[in-house]
Amino acid sequence: MNYATGNEQPGGLVLNLECTLGAPPEEVFRMLTEPAELVKWWGPRGFTIPEAELNLVVGGAYRFAMKPPDGEPFHLSGKFLEIDPPWRLVYTFEWEEPTPDDRETVVDLSLENAGNATRLVLSQGPFLTDERLELHRGGWTESFEKLRLVV
Repeated sequence: MNYATGNEQPGGLVLNLECTLGAPPEEVFRMLTEPAELVKWWGPRGFTIPEAELNLVVGGAYRFAMKPPDGEPFHLSGKFLEIDPPWRLVYTFEWEEPTPDDRETVVDLSLENAGNATRLVLSQGPFLTDERLELHRGGWTESFEKLRLVV
């Protein structure tokens, strides 16, 4: 996995990550967009996803409940901005119980053929603080490690 650093951009900080997964783009896209598959890998180690609802159409919404190993579930939600199966998925991301330095970000996932694998490239931002960017870097990194195990 390649852990690119956040880039300062006008309006905030942007997280860039990529990983290679041992499955074709069609299968990876399905893992990114079907609730029954998402719950298998989404979230940092130890977290579960007791609820995942999504309406996979441009303008459609999604909402996930994330449960930490020892705590109450919290929620994130957003709307789909671009859907181009199996190559691209773009959506907003917002915590429903935000901390003061949270703000809505945009997640842009691109999938590319890589022989018998898929290169998954993520860009998310803009973040208001380095702390929030690093929180998401950790979450996505651990999520991608879990995704790698289920594809």
